[in-house]
Amino acid sequence: MTINIITYESAIESVTWSGAIDALRSGHMMATPQVKDILLGPPDGTLLNRAAFIDGIGYGVKAVTVFDSNPAKGLDTVQGAMLVFEPNHGTLTAIIDSRLVTELKTAGDSVLGAQLLARPDSRHLLVVGAGAVARNLIRAYIAGFPSIDRVTVWARRHEQAELLVSESQDISVDIVAAKNLPDAVRQADIVSTATMAREPVLKAEWVSPGAHIDLIGAYKADMREADDDLIASGSLFVDARETTIHHIGELMIPIASGVISEASVKGDLYDLVQGRIGRQSADEITIFKNGGGAHLDTMIATYISNAMKR
Repeated sequence: MTINIITYESAIESVTWSGAIDALRSGHMMATPQVKDILLGPPDGTLLNRAAFIDGIGYGVKAVTVFDSNPAKGLDTVQGAMLVFEPNHGTLTAIIDSRLVTELKTAGDSVLGAQLLARPDSRHLLVVGAGAVARNLIRAYIAGFPSIDRVTVWARRHEQAELLVSESQDISVDIVAAKNLPDAVRQADIVSTATMAREPVLKAEWVSPGAHIDLIGAYKADMREADDDLIASGSLFVDARETTIHHIGELMIPIASGVISEASVKGDLYDLVQGRIGRQSADEITIFKNGGGAHLDTMIATYISNAMKR
């Protein structure tokens, strides 16, 4: 069997946000996956291996290096590849640039969560952060939410938010940069955070009834984006319990301090996609923690591989 080598440039025109979101939705109708992460090396230069097996989809391994000093040398911080193995014989079928997998997985994960939890008539999206993830979120949300007609971007450095807005003028909705975060949060139907914050940037007192909060940025044990009051007062969901509750500061810190318990997490994407739980009222504030995971990478990598066969 031929192994398909898929670069970012060769595949980006063959995939869509809607296709990626649908692949994640379909994947969560499958059996619960087996997942395992291995982290090797020093904190400033690590090798991360994330592996998953999903019955009916197959096997996937994403191996990336993370070197914090690389940007100063003109190199990407994260570099690596995704290996895709078919389920019947374990044959390696594709090697995919990890950047493409991660981009589609991260934003697609959040938009799927919002489709299942946010009010379907949500019109105003606020993106907190102005980096690469924020850029992808804008386009993924517009693809996944036809009702959105306004996007606001806020960043600690206002000029970064303005730059992202200027680079996004080709989108089909109004987009502006905000200077006042509390006011922007109060006006938003969906708030999506993609920051590197280690202290909360979102406060419960700013959030309007019925809003959906999509937390992406806090991916380490010492990171968080929402304050205790917000985490405790909203209806809390995650993409996968196994990859979030004991791994990410957004949940670990308030659990350790007694603000919430593990039982405060009402459900994950398997519960949501399969209709076991969801939003209960128009005024309910829903919170979705996007933690990622090898099973999501495997779903997306399989989608990319199949898209390139057409």
